[in-house]
Amino acid sequence: MKQLLFLIIFVCSFQTAKAQLYYPPLVGSTWETTDPATLGWCQDSINSLYDFLEQTNSKAFIVLKNGKIVLEKYFGTFTVDSLWLWNSAGKTLTGFAVGIAQEEGYLSINDTTSDYLGVGWTNLTPTQEEKITIRHQLTMTSGLADTGDIFCTDPACLNYMADPGTRWAYHNAPYTMLDGVIENATGLTLNQWVTQKIKVPTGMTGLFVPIDYNNIFVSNARSMARFGLLMQSQGIWNGNPVLNDPAYFQQMTTSSQAINPSYGYLTWLNGQSSFMLPQSQFSFPGSPLSQAPADLYSALGKNGQVINISPSEGLVVVRMGDADGVSLVPVIYNDSIWARINRLSCVSSVPESSLSHISVSPNPVSGNVVQLSRLTQDDSVTLTTLNGKSLEVTLNNQELQLPQLASGVYLITINRFGEQKTIRLLVN
Repeated sequence: MKQLLFLIIFVCSFQTAKAQLYYPPLVGSTWETTDPATLGWCQDSINSLYDFLEQTNSKAFIVLKNGKIVLEKYFGTFTVDSLWLWNSAGKTLTGFAVGIAQEEGYLSINDTTSDYLGVGWTNLTPTQEEKITIRHQLTMTSGLADTGDIFCTDPACLNYMADPGTRWAYHNAPYTMLDGVIENATGLTLNQWVTQKIKVPTGMTGLFVPIDYNNIFVSNARSMARFGLLMQSQGIWNGNPVLNDPAYFQQMTTSSQAINPSYGYLTWLNGQSSFMLPQSQFSFPGSPLSQAPADLYSALGKNGQVINISPSEGLVVVRMGDADGVSLVPVIYNDSIWARINRLSCVSSVPESSLSHISVSPNPVSGNVVQLSRLTQDDSVTLTTLNGKSLEVTLNNQELQLPQLASGVYLITINRFGEQKTIRLLVN
């Protein structure tokens, strides 16, 4: 009886917590706001965050607290109605769309992909190809070779490297082929499916646009925020189930395999024991975002397209714009945003640092040179291993020459008049 009573209380509390979320109307520009001051956020810290975003070529930035807009800022000529590419952040939207197709009985993610794309969609033997399932596409474990053009979807580009499920690699082509899986399973185009099943129930706008081999979602920033709110509410929009499959949503936002525990179904996860990054087979220890909540899950795209969802904080954080143009997944940049979000509180124990705007690019790095932005002649820079071993480097203005480094995590430490900042450098 006590267990039953506890379950009833838990369910009621969960439903109440979900009911506290605000959902903007499906039509029009109305969206309720929350004054940052009621959250204890200081305007000076907000301005500092905006300065950082502007200096890093941001176009739009939105923070939702329990669905209401707390921060919304547009930069340059970009406006609330301007459109921008989601890049790979659209992968999470596709993963969500696959879940709906499974819920409605059009497919099972355990089905072999050839059931929907036909035999010969790869350059594998029929026996090898038959082993690749939709789930392998969702988890980046198809086993197809990610050398060469990772975007090419021609069969000649899709070659065998490992058995499906035995190797994780951020390979765009098998993901893109999910678009054909959805279309052949449902009988609708990708845009028709997403419009009917996701956009109309949530008020989102935008379209998947073919660019080279890719289908890239394009929308305004508020549509990004709407999708983040949908993810925060676990597929339910204002009481209306959009994805009514809690098991699939849980699988989507938790470790989908053991090789890269920081990856769900086309969704990036924080708070895991290790993580891998695109174009590398190295497994980095710890969480990808040291500054973000452990329960964070994210849709991430090249050049800093970001949708962050933190259930414990009740936050959705959206960023659109340009960045360094190198990283396919903006892990380091996303962590820099969270470091500044952590300093928004007026009683924050994390003061603004004079070194806060220094950044390293590219990061991850494959060569022997990185750029350190906004250094001064008074700064000293050191490079160490995680075990504290010092390594010899040469600093020329803002260019740091590195020694030959093995793949792994290193620490760059900048000192300025006794103040110190340490940045993790990821080496592929």
